[in-house]
Amino acid sequence: MGWWHIRQAARAMHLGGVIAYPTEAVWGLGCDPFNEAAVHRLLKIKRRPLHKGLILVASSIQQVQPLLDNIAPEDQVRIKATWPGPVTWILPDPDNLIPTWVKGNHSSVAVRVSDHYQVKSLCDAFGSMIISTSANFSDKHPARDKMKVSIHFKNKVDVIVPGELGKLSRPTKIYRLDSLKPVRS
Repeated sequence: MGWWHIRQAARAMHLGGVIAYPTEAVWGLGCDPFNEAAVHRLLKIKRRPLHKGLILVASSIQQVQPLLDNIAPEDQVRIKATWPGPVTWILPDPDNLIPTWVKGNHSSVAVRVSDHYQVKSLCDAFGSMIISTSANFSDKHPARDKMKVSIHFKNKVDVIVPGELGKLSRPTKIYRLDSLKPVRS
């Protein structure tokens, strides 16, 4: 993976673009979560309804700290014990820090602090968390190789970041603060 590709992807996102990139288990689509037009474009590409909401991914706890500030200390310890890593948490957003076009019909938001080298590099180069949703059309299997991404999304996204998937065989687990069982395992 060259830094050139990471910088190109970060620049595309700053300009409202949509990118495809490798994550811990599957290829993902991403964009600037605070750019409404970019998020709507990503949803249109993916054929995903707005109401479902999207996952945010970050490179460090500092990038998501404002979402943790209103959470009980014992829950913060539980979350931070899994980050960075392949665990997504559904966090409350009582201050509406995250736009509704990311959260969908939810008052909470799904967030992960990744330990995947390229995901971290993308978030660092972009300077913030980004959208992370599987590279597939809604209700289809996520892409696990660059060829499928190229076939389905080459003319729909602005940049395809070359690289390798992490070692997971399935998308990351998703947890809620009010349960010990994952929402998605």
